[in-house]
Parts: sequence; C-alpha cells; structure tokens
Amino acid sequence: MSADTRKKVSIVIGSGGIKCAAAIGLVKVLEEADIPIDLVVGCSGGSMYAGLIAAGKSAEEMQERTIFLWTTEVMKDYTSNLKATQDGSLRFNERSGLVDDSVMNTRLEETFGQIFFENLKRPLLLVATDLMTGERVVLNKGSLFPAVRASLAIPIIMPPWEVDGALLVDGAAVDPLPVDVAIQEGADVIIAMGFMLSNRGRMRSMTAVQQQLNNIYMNNILRATYAFYNLAHHAEIFPILPDFEEPLGMFDTDKLPDIIARGEAAARAELPHIQRLLAA
Repeated sequence: MSADTRKKVSIVIGSGGIKCAAAIGLVKVLEEADIPIDLVVGCSGGSMYAGLIAAGKSAEEMQERTIFLWTTEVMKDYTSNLKATQDGSLRFNERSGLVDDSVMNTRLEETFGQIFFENLKRPLLLVATDLMTGERVVLNKGSLFPAVRASLAIPIIMPPWEVDGALLVDGAAVDPLPVDVAIQEGADVIIAMGFMLSNRGRMRSMTAVQQQLNNIYMNNILRATYAFYNLAHHAEIFPILPDFEEPLGMFDTDKLPDIIARGEAAARAELPHIQRLLAA
C-alpha cells in the first residue's frame, strides 16, 4: 500500500501520571509490527511521552527521562505550603500552586527546551486547559518545554503556565483522552491509550472520599469518551487500557519495567485487530 493510499495512524496518550510510561510499551509493539505513527496527541502526564515519541526518542531514553522527571524533588514544599494555605498564612490566587515548581521547570526545560514542534520526526499536538475560560487549548508551535509544562500542570498543586497570555493548566481538566484532536487532524485509525484510576479501598478521611469520587468521575468520562467517538465518527478507534493490579504512586519509578510491560501487553491484545484494519 502506497503512502498516499494507506490509512493515517494516530496515537493518543491520555492523563495518568506515572502510568503514562506504558506508552513506551505501546510504541515498542507498533514499531515491531511496522505500523507507522503519523500523528501523536497527548495531554497531562501523557504529554511528556507524546513529546518524546514525536521526537523519535528510544525506549531507553524515555525510561531515563521518566526516572529523571518523576521524583519527589518536583513536589518541593507541597506539605508546608498546604498547611500554610489552610491556616491562612499563605495567600493563594490563580497563579499559585502548592509546590515550588523550580526543579520541575529545570528538568523539563533540559528535556524539551531545545526540541521544537517544527522539527519533530512526527507531528505532535498537546492539549492544555485555559484556567480563566475553561476552554481547551491545542499547542503545536515553538519549543516543547512550555507546551509540556502547561499540559501537565495539575491544578492547585502546580502553578499554571502562561502561553501567549493565557494561564494554562492540565489538559485533563477538559479532556483526559483527547481523541477528537486526532479526528480533527484526519486520522483514520486512532490508537488511544487511557488509564483508569484505581479505587481507594477503605476511606478514613473526607479527602479520601473526595478522591474516590473524583476517580469515579474521571473513569466514567474515559468510558464515555471511547463510547461516544466510536459511535459518532468514521475513524476506527482502538482503546488501549493497561491493567494495573495495584494503585501506583506518582513517583513509583521502581515499577517502571512492569508499567511498560503492561502497556506492551495491552497493545499486543489489540494488535491483530489493528493489523486487519490496516490491511483492508
């Protein structure tokens, strides 16, 4: 099949924190099967891996960057600032965050600062949220650093990032799995990797109950996203949902081999269906 007639393939990597490293396993499966990736879309934690994949980084390089970026140092001052906010000694506004993001910014800039959308090996689109309007913002120009930083800015925890005069936060606030961005770019086959949030088990505080309700809400949005786009659009959408038996902490990089293996297993389960469609 010629490049002009073959179906355009996009991968979409949704929000999921450290679980997003499962995308390394997904890419491994696609490359082994000689399935081209024509477009990469990412949001939230998935934006980091989308950027690395679009830049053509190897699996080894992506693992190294994961260990470099996902460390407790990027959450500097979280506990003390949370207490100060609660007792009123720290004033909070739309530009605030509970963490000192200097370490995160330094490491993201080292990773992405000299990589530009215009020079990527694969087209890339990253999704963030305009904090003031609630609208989705799709980022696709200039250095990847501000785009990735904005897309994974967890509201309240991390300060927003300003891009072109807009205060941007986590893309998951508007869409934890931006499949429609790939549809709008003309993708015929969309391989969408999403991540279900784990149930918390026994809940012994109001915060824990609140988190559990948020998990239920986000999981239902993810299910609805798959269902809606499968029904409403011509594009073929293949859901890739890695199965994680236990909850993962934000900085569980020691479990990285297992995370990647689960991404690979989920991708292999869908691979025959993807290959049949591409061959049709």
